Amino acid sequence: MEKYAQSSDGLKIHYKESGQGNVTLIFVHGWLGNAEWWNNQQEYFKDRYRIVQMDLAGHGKSDSSRKEWTSGLYADDIKAVAEQINSPEIILIGHSMSGAYVLEAALKVPQAKAIILVDTIKDLNETFTEEQAEQFLFVNYRNDFKNAVENILPQYLFVEKTPPDVKQKIQNEFLENASEKAIDLLMPLYKKDFRDTASQVKIPVRAINSDNSPTNIENNRDYLKNYNYTKIEGTGHYPMLENPAEFNRILDDVLKELT
Repeated sequence: MEKYAQSSDGLKIHYKESGQGNVTLIFVHGWLGNAEWWNNQQEYFKDRYRIVQMDLAGHGKSDSSRKEWTSGLYADDIKAVAEQINSPEIILIGHSMSGAYVLEAALKVPQAKAIILVDTIKDLNETFTEEQAEQFLFVNYRNDFKNAVENILPQYLFVEKTPPDVKQKIQNEFLENASEKAIDLLMPLYKKDFRDTASQVKIPVRAINSDNSPTNIENNRDYLKNYNYTKIEGTGHYPMLENPAEFNRILDDVLKELT
C-alpha cells in the first residue's frame, strides 16, 4: 500500500507498506535510489515481517523541494515513517549513504531494536571530508555527469559478476537526475563525522558487506559496541540487486539472530 508521512520540514515522504508480523523492517535505499530497490526482499520476507520500503526526500516519489540537505533531515525522513507506521519493534536497514542516516535515525526512534547496514560504513575511521568529496567526486559530476556515471563510477560500484541489467538499471536511474541535484543529495554524507553518532548507538548493528572492499571490524567496534558483519562474495555495491537469492539468505540469518 502506497502511503506518505510528513518529515520535520513538511516534505511528504513516500513509503510502501506490506507483509505481516510483529517486527517491521524499514528498508532505506542509497544515493539516487528508491523504494523499488528492495522489491526482492519484500517478496521474500513479507510472510514473516511487516515490510516498509521508503523513499528519502529527493528520491523516488518523495518531495524534492528541500531547501537545505542535511543528515539530520534525512534521519527525520526515516523517523517520520517510523512514527506513522506505529510498530512496537523496528529494524532499520540502510544501504550505502543511508547507513549513516539509519544510525542517526535510530537515536530518534525508540522502537528501533537493531540496525542492518548494507555495503556501507566499512571503516568508521576512514573519513572523507567535504573538500575531498569536491575534489574527487563532485568536480567530475559537474563537468560531465553522464561520463562520470558511465565511465568513472562503475569501477567503484560494480564488479565483473554484476549482471549487465542491474548495471544498466542503476546507471539509467542515476541519469534521471541533474548533476547539481545529485550533488545536493549526496553532500550531507560529507558534512558530518558520524563517529560521534555511532558511539551513541546502543542497539545491535549488523552489516552485510560485499567482498569488493575490506571491512575493518576492529575500528567499527571502537564506536559501535555491538557490531558484526557478514561478507557476501562476488557482488559490487548493490548485493540486494546483484545476487538477491544469496543476499536474502544472509539477511534471513541475520534477522533470526537479532529477533
